[in-house]
Amino acid sequence: MVVGGTDTTSNTMEWALAEMMQKPETLRKAQEELDQVVGKDNIVEESHISKLPYLGAVIKEVLRLHPALPLLVPHCPSSPCLVGGYTIPEGSRVFVNVWAIHRDPLLWEDPLEFKPERFLDSNNKWDFSGNDFNYFPFGSGRRICAGISMAERMVGYLLASLLHSFEWKLAEGTKLNLEEKFGIVLKKAKPLIAIPTPKLPNPDLYS
Repeated sequence: MVVGGTDTTSNTMEWALAEMMQKPETLRKAQEELDQVVGKDNIVEESHISKLPYLGAVIKEVLRLHPALPLLVPHCPSSPCLVGGYTIPEGSRVFVNVWAIHRDPLLWEDPLEFKPERFLDSNNKWDFSGNDFNYFPFGSGRRICAGISMAERMVGYLLASLLHSFEWKLAEGTKLNLEEKFGIVLKKAKPLIAIPTPKLPNPDLYS
């Protein structure tokens, strides 16, 4: 649980910051929401997370484009079954390519574009329950990720804290790289190196 929740959480955070720095308008909207809900004379608390719908949409969009486990946890049928006209023998190891599903142009409009607003306009159609096979970054069924609640809270709290307390920019002379390094866990090909600058007026909030 600890190992599985550490690498995936840090990678999701890195992708979120990188995508938002690539689209400053998205970053600005998230910070404005945080300023309204949390205030500039306060720090982020866990109780604020449920009141940040735009930030929630950002996290969902990050997990759509960059699911932590692009092939999910492997499945193994206990008996032969038919899936999409193909016979899957008993004992086969089946990998579900959720990365490809989340980028399928037949399912998503502008699938390669980072657009959190698509989740604001969905009337909560997509969540992390795995019941909709167009969007299931944590898997589905009995093999669904056991750490959904922890991931949702940790990523929301950490990302909100970083965006609310700091302004972010790239080091001078560097360019943002969004290339992926494919593996069991989806990582950035080149780690994000960003420079934080204190954003809140009260320096005591950083102590």
